[in-house]
Amino acid sequence: MAKQANTPSVPKKPAVDKDAPLKEDIRLLGRLLGNVLREQEGDAVFQVVETVRQTAVRFRRESDAQSGAELNRMLKKLTRDQTVSVVRAFSYFSHLANIAEDQHHNRRRRAHLLAGSAPQRGSIAWALSRLDDAGVSGATVRNFFKDALVSPVLTAHPTEVQRKSILDAEREIARLLAERDHPLTPKELAHNTQLLHARVATLWQTRMLRYSKLTVADEIDNALSYYRITFLRELPGLYEDIQSELAAQFPQRQAAEKELPPFVQMGSWIGGDRDGNPNVNAGTMKHALVRQSTAIFDFYLDEVHALGAELSISTLLVGVSPELEALAKTSPDQSDHRMDEPYRRALIGLYARLAATARNLGAAHVLRQEVGTAAPYATTAEFTRDLQILADSLKSHHGNALIKPRLATLKRASEIFGFHLATLDMRQSSDVHERVLAELFARARVADDYAALGEEDKIALLLDELGKPRLLYSPYLAYSDETDSELTILRTAREVRQRYGDRAIRNYIISHTETVSDLLEVLLLQKETGLLHIEWDSTSAQGAHDQRGLQAQMELMVIPLFETIPDLRCAADIMQRFMALPQVRHLIAKQGELQEVMLGYSDSNKDGGFLTSNWELYKAETRLIELFNNAGVKLRLFHGRGGTVGRGGGPSYEAIIAQPAGTVNGQIRLTEQGEIIASKFSNPEIGRRNLELLVAATLEASLMPNGTQGKEARKLAGFEQVMEELSERAYHAYRNLVYETPGFTDYFFSATPIAEIAELNIGSRPASRKSSRRIEDLRAIPWGFSWGQCRLLLPGWYGFGSAVASWLAEDDDSKEQKRRVAQLRAMFKEWPFFATLLSNMDMVLSKTDLAVASRYADLVVDRKLRNSIFKRIVDEHERTTACLTTITGAKERLAGNPLLARSIKNRFAYLDPLNHLQVELIKRHRAATADGRKLDERVRRGIHLSINGIAAGLRNTG
Repeated sequence: MAKQANTPSVPKKPAVDKDAPLKEDIRLLGRLLGNVLREQEGDAVFQVVETVRQTAVRFRRESDAQSGAELNRMLKKLTRDQTVSVVRAFSYFSHLANIAEDQHHNRRRRAHLLAGSAPQRGSIAWALSRLDDAGVSGATVRNFFKDALVSPVLTAHPTEVQRKSILDAEREIARLLAERDHPLTPKELAHNTQLLHARVATLWQTRMLRYSKLTVADEIDNALSYYRITFLRELPGLYEDIQSELAAQFPQRQAAEKELPPFVQMGSWIGGDRDGNPNVNAGTMKHALVRQSTAIFDFYLDEVHALGAELSISTLLVGVSPELEALAKTSPDQSDHRMDEPYRRALIGLYARLAATARNLGAAHVLRQEVGTAAPYATTAEFTRDLQILADSLKSHHGNALIKPRLATLKRASEIFGFHLATLDMRQSSDVHERVLAELFARARVADDYAALGEEDKIALLLDELGKPRLLYSPYLAYSDETDSELTILRTAREVRQRYGDRAIRNYIISHTETVSDLLEVLLLQKETGLLHIEWDSTSAQGAHDQRGLQAQMELMVIPLFETIPDLRCAADIMQRFMALPQVRHLIAKQGELQEVMLGYSDSNKDGGFLTSNWELYKAETRLIELFNNAGVKLRLFHGRGGTVGRGGGPSYEAIIAQPAGTVNGQIRLTEQGEIIASKFSNPEIGRRNLELLVAATLEASLMPNGTQGKEARKLAGFEQVMEELSERAYHAYRNLVYETPGFTDYFFSATPIAEIAELNIGSRPASRKSSRRIEDLRAIPWGFSWGQCRLLLPGWYGFGSAVASWLAEDDDSKEQKRRVAQLRAMFKEWPFFATLLSNMDMVLSKTDLAVASRYADLVVDRKLRNSIFKRIVDEHERTTACLTTITGAKERLAGNPLLARSIKNRFAYLDPLNHLQVELIKRHRAATADGRKLDERVRRGIHLSINGIAAGLRNTG
């Protein structure tokens, strides 16, 4: 086509830097921190910090060796006091950068919604749209919610290095930063800046570290703060969003709409998880429920009081339902001033009943005194019913607009949280159960040495005892402290359920489940404490092996936890034998043909490495779902995920979508641990988004057609065969380094700050299960946390490079090698499991820094050991990055997530000084310890502050 003459050129619009507001926020907070530093510490300290910052940024930006050497010399010359100031400054900057990034995520999401763009991936609208496009009917989607359970479970595992006071100050900074996105007058903007300055100054003057060990009670209170910030309001709000999206996506069903059941429910381990924590007992369980109950009653009472102020409706102007009128008549408030205001009188009655209930359930005090006395509620359902009466009356008398602002949210909250707030799980190790029963059997003269029996004999004995009406325990005999404590805990669980409702405690998790007897032991312990009743009907024609002759009632679901690689491989076989037992099968029927199984990500990774752990978890899930489908039992998987990728961390949405076909099925529980709780739920908007991601992913994983038939099934089988081969190779590479290399344990304890981490007051649980230096006894959490601190993050990638490289080189034929590369690339593009695995590993590698890690390696005194092991790690890192590039085609890390890539890259300049100073401080600390000199508290404090700062800078490191 000929070019037209005189065609005016259209000027291109300048590219919009979407990250400009983020950069401005970081500059603002950095400037305010600098001002506070100058005010609080003086100009000399400010200049030192600023010089270190500029040198570190130059070194990172230009990769200048001279700048690196200058930075090292500068840091070594710092006095102890200067060192602490520099560490604090860079640590606080990491915290402030996190706040700015979170605010930017919220900003970008709001901009997306305001622009009316297509639904974001991971939103409810996105999930429903995908399901609709796939031909899934509205009826199918609605039926999903009837039986679904999505349950985030908060745990207190010790990687949360933040004090609650610090988190509170940071939340206020986040609020003030968000305020600046709205139009402000110059005076308002100046006031906002002043408040931000004050909050940053508060942060600087607030002690970052705990000087005393956290108690379980502290952990309970810390967790409850997230309910007040996020869950109590955002979770009911999420239900409203889902209801609206359902109506929009499937409008033909709108007229017959019913409210969603409370399918998203909160869980907690804090106060009930005894595994390896001697500080958890019956008292902490009671305390956890009292504190949880107090928190939810405080919320209910405040909301009912506020409703009383809002619903000033007069019967002189509008009518009310007979049920509402009857409810008002039962109110202790019969003032003449409110005789025409039945809603207010009814709510005063509700408030009085709630206050009485709160006191009955242990609430220490009710802040706002009720008008008069009233009978307490027997159940949450009674409270919900009263709220429904208010809503129905408003709805039938032109008051629809008055329901949604508060009453609908309160009613929804009552259904979700009850009077217990969150379900408290119980957990204990199988070896403890065995010791308790061994003592009970011996004292009852049933078996002299139960622990010495073979597995079949144990099963026979346990089943026999389950069918007997008498107990092993005698109140007239003395037992060990452990046995008394364990039995008291189970009796307390029964009392708690009677007091707070069945949902208060309903799960008993068995750590280190290795045999069927491990499960039966907990059934017998429940029987001993009144939580389980099994009776065989002697008149049954078929005798004791006929389920028709069995009467049973079990209060706590017995849930196995399979953690190590061998345990995962045996999981399906153990569950098959367990569910084949007539007594057990009957109990499962009583549970609604539902059985939960928990899978541990942390210990399986520490045991077998990143690749093998993920693959064995995948295979265990696949075998379990096949077994359960054949048995006609619904499987609910409980994923014990941690913060780091090495412990099952990474984006929850992608993790759920990548689950094997059929394993989600509307039922999923997963742990939220350590600092991940703060990063996900300390901001209400981000918390709402993370809850939405869980629901959307569960919807998609449960209902999207999986295409595992015919050709697709054969392709998947081929992918799985490759993974099996890669896993075997990765397993040997990882095990060879960690468990089979002489001196590796010494290297680990020297080249990482594991010993210093163990000294931190960041949890009530010890870092190791036993007093030893064996890797086997070390908890998986400090194991991963330590590797993160030294910037190797080894549990998130080691073994992958050796596996892929050796598999590709197995055949010398170049055509075969090309075919294998093509196979891996197809797996990456077409298999969500493999794509998620590589994506997570990509993120871990982006945070890995061998130059920094080499400084930590220098802490190893034995030069030969140091050089040998560090070289192996470096070589494996090179293989892994090369193989990842070959498969994905991306030469740069995080090529598919440029925002995260920039974030991590920008942080490195501020993390480098913290890492270098941490190494110097550790050297001084360990030298003083070796020489028997008095330890300098400033050095110890500097180390702990650096741990805090590095963890904040890397974020998901625990």
